[in-house]
Amino acid sequence: MKKVVLAYSGGLDTSCCINWLRDKGFRVVCFSANLGSEYSPSELRRRALRSGADKIYIKDLRREFVYGYILPSLKAGAIYQRKYLLSTALGRPLIAKYLVEVAHKEKAQFVAHGCSGKGNDQVRFETSIKILNPRLKIIAPLREWELTCREVEIDYAKKNRLPIKVSKDKPYSIDKNLWGVSIEAGILEDLGNEPQEEAFILTKSLEKTPSKPQYLEIEFEKGRPLRLNRKKLDLVSLIQKLNQIGARQGIGRTDLIEDRIVGIKSREIYEAPAGWILYTALRELENLVLDREVLYFKELVSLTYAQLIYQGLWFSSLRKALDGFIEKIEERVTGKITLKLFKGNIIISKRESKNSLYKKGLATYGEKDLFNKDWAEGFINIWALPFTER
Repeated sequence: MKKVVLAYSGGLDTSCCINWLRDKGFRVVCFSANLGSEYSPSELRRRALRSGADKIYIKDLRREFVYGYILPSLKAGAIYQRKYLLSTALGRPLIAKYLVEVAHKEKAQFVAHGCSGKGNDQVRFETSIKILNPRLKIIAPLREWELTCREVEIDYAKKNRLPIKVSKDKPYSIDKNLWGVSIEAGILEDLGNEPQEEAFILTKSLEKTPSKPQYLEIEFEKGRPLRLNRKKLDLVSLIQKLNQIGARQGIGRTDLIEDRIVGIKSREIYEAPAGWILYTALRELENLVLDREVLYFKELVSLTYAQLIYQGLWFSSLRKALDGFIEKIEERVTGKITLKLFKGNIIISKRESKNSLYKKGLATYGEKDLFNKDWAEGFINIWALPFTER
């Protein structure tokens, strides 16, 4: 009997995939990565076996995810189309890496995923798998089966007594990990609909956030978040703590019309409290310690880095090369940023760094001004020269 290793999330699509693959004559081995998902390992195991899987591997990859994927992305300032911190996109290459490893261990010639036939994740998974092991054969049930929409999938799951949580009344597609939550489908597909509170699973609405602001001091060392309110934390714990704090303050919601890899536009809503807090603090620290030419160029690097992650090219040579530039400039990015969180806003309160390029004596308009104004006229004449001497 043929054996296939399925990337299993516990959701509607992959639960249906198990049953469908079995009907096609496959023994199904599931692989689930704990990246901070909504399901516990015991629930994942129960759901996979009840759905018909022969075996399931569950691996806690939170530490590798945070240090090997989230941290490089944070340092790079990678944001897709200004609103998406790439939580789901960052998890896919890591899952693909272990999907390939389990296939090798199980001596399976096939791997499968439960990604939509018009979505981004099919590209991310399959590109990563092809880079890591081009000999593996990939099965994408959602591109092949007769289940034409989520409503039909729900009926199929109920008919086959598969354990699912979604319903036709709340048919959202949700992907959750430590770096954020991606939410799509259902009423969100109508652009005239405001996202309902039931769609969000982390953050409080602004109406329910505290009436007083909360202050946070975040300390960085070479671009890496090191301390929260002067307490040293490993990055997994720090992100978890910031998610709790930020969610309570209504931080991190975005609503995006995004351009998918396959060329269509879609509407996605995201929650990323910790991500937006850390990104805002790190960017502010970089503005303090990096010179303007580096900052200008980093904008281009950030856009490219985000595009590579979004398009499933994490294992590309270009992404690895860009890491070299980022690690070099982050050597100076050490210091503390104090933030005020209030009603969904992240406000800069204090900045401090031994590598600060800000000099009060040059910036001040007061009596202790050290700037030599006599230089200004000559500078302006030279600056304007290309545009005035014709």
